[in-house]
Amino acid sequence: MPTPLLHYLDQGQGRPLVILHGLFGTLDNWQTLARRWAHDAGLRVVSVDLRNHGRSFHSPEHTYDAMAADVLAVFDRLGLGPDATLLGHSMGGKVAMRLALDHPERLARLVVLDIAPGFSDMAHQDGVLAGLRGVDLAAIGSRQEADAALARHVGALSTRQFLLKNLYRDEANAFAWRINVPVLLGAMPAVGQPITGGQFLKPALFVRGGLSGYVTAEDKLHAIPRLFPNSEVVTVPNAGHWLHAEQPDEIYELVRAFVGQ
Repeated sequence: MPTPLLHYLDQGQGRPLVILHGLFGTLDNWQTLARRWAHDAGLRVVSVDLRNHGRSFHSPEHTYDAMAADVLAVFDRLGLGPDATLLGHSMGGKVAMRLALDHPERLARLVVLDIAPGFSDMAHQDGVLAGLRGVDLAAIGSRQEADAALARHVGALSTRQFLLKNLYRDEANAFAWRINVPVLLGAMPAVGQPITGGQFLKPALFVRGGLSGYVTAEDKLHAIPRLFPNSEVVTVPNAGHWLHAEQPDEIYELVRAFVGQ
């Protein structure tokens, strides 16, 4: 049986920009910037829900090879040519790197936000994983109760609000997760795996948050240029891992200028 097509939103006209969200995210997280790039920068912006996220299909397999193949199928369906820019944040950044290294002929440029190609220690997600396990969907009667259950393990309100964007009422009016919680809980080792093999010789822009530790000096000097020799690493001050939410104007302009080169 063929793999279903990912859910996506296609807006605007011009050079294509394809956006891949991060772990536990959704294309909805990107819509403010996506609309700006489509309407103000004159780009064709395709925002994608990766497998096991958002409104895309659920699958027991959650690997970078599989996710990159999913995104390539969207390229094929929409007829996106070699003038496309692929942008990915965090886990989506690793998906973007995998696709760029395996199919460099399909892209003009690559943008990676706050992730490096190397191994990612996923232990920092332990609280989030415990929080997701602790939400008994059958027992909660409101989003406030879901938030209270998450709060036993996830102290940061902003993180809980981010996670709760995945909570919805299904056709039976019962609470459900859009993310595939059981699969993602078991997929953390795969999500942390490094991206290796090949080189992407076209322009690549890596953007790191100045307050984030996801991209190190070692990554900037060695890991990134080894695979992406025509790359630049830019730091956005006063931004952590969710730099597109914390400094949207700077991310908007960096990407607009890079795609327009």
